[in-house]
Amino acid sequence: MPIFERPPLDTLAPAKDRWTPIYLEHGRLEVDDSSVKWIGKDGLITRLPVATVSALILGPGTTITHAAVKAAAQCNCPLFWLGEDGLRFYAFGITPNHDNSMARIHATAWANKKSQNEIARRMFLHRFPEASVHGVNIKQLRGMEGKRVKQTYADLGLKYGVTWKGRDYKSDNWQMADGINRALSASNASLYALTAAVCCSMGFIPQLGFVHAAGTLPFIYDAADLYKHETSWPAAFEALSINPNDDGTLVRKLLKQKVEETRMLHRMPDDLKKLFHGLGENPDEAPPDHPLQPHSEA
Repeated sequence: MPIFERPPLDTLAPAKDRWTPIYLEHGRLEVDDSSVKWIGKDGLITRLPVATVSALILGPGTTITHAAVKAAAQCNCPLFWLGEDGLRFYAFGITPNHDNSMARIHATAWANKKSQNEIARRMFLHRFPEASVHGVNIKQLRGMEGKRVKQTYADLGLKYGVTWKGRDYKSDNWQMADGINRALSASNASLYALTAAVCCSMGFIPQLGFVHAAGTLPFIYDAADLYKHETSWPAAFEALSINPNDDGTLVRKLLKQKVEETRMLHRMPDDLKKLFHGLGENPDEAPPDHPLQPHSEA
């Protein structure tokens, strides 16, 4: 008899009825006595009902056995590996959405040049609603964006009293960059982590970007750009104005405040869906549910 028996799919709780995510760090997740258990660094053991938890978020100092990963997957409980305070996103296991509709919409829109341009224009208008982008292509949008971004950096420098000489840093020579460039890089990296968590949980394809094309996460960069001007950028400039020698701790703290104040994580799912509204796959052409998958509302 197996240690952990897979529950029937029709007995699993739908996502809307599941408990809130559980964050774990500095301990071990394993399977024993027909249940998934968490052993904290203090030795305390907690049984986790993975069939009713919306997600398990694994932070620093976490180890997990193969059996525990398998048990979570069988219960449609997603696993996320995050950094300290949730401001790094390293990997995820099973995704919380139980169909591939968003991935199909994303891929269909990306494969069509007209749709690509339209989504890029919508992304631009999200940040600069007063702009005129009718008939503008992606290359032209990048030029228009560059001018506005430079002006935003300059305005933030004046607002917070931080000397701004331009965006200049090299990832392979971190110490050569000045304080504000290092702060911006640290702040943006944390924003990318949060954005990646949302995009992956919704079923978007990180590799298919519309404005960005290079790297392994171009769509994550696209999505994060929608919120930099109100989150990661002001957090970096404010942190440097308070402590010019900040090692990134204050930057991340202020970024969390900006994210909460702007309700970014609450807004992002709807904002991303609106980018694809009326584009991509025709709902009438969607394939039927797979018999081994839970119902769409799960």
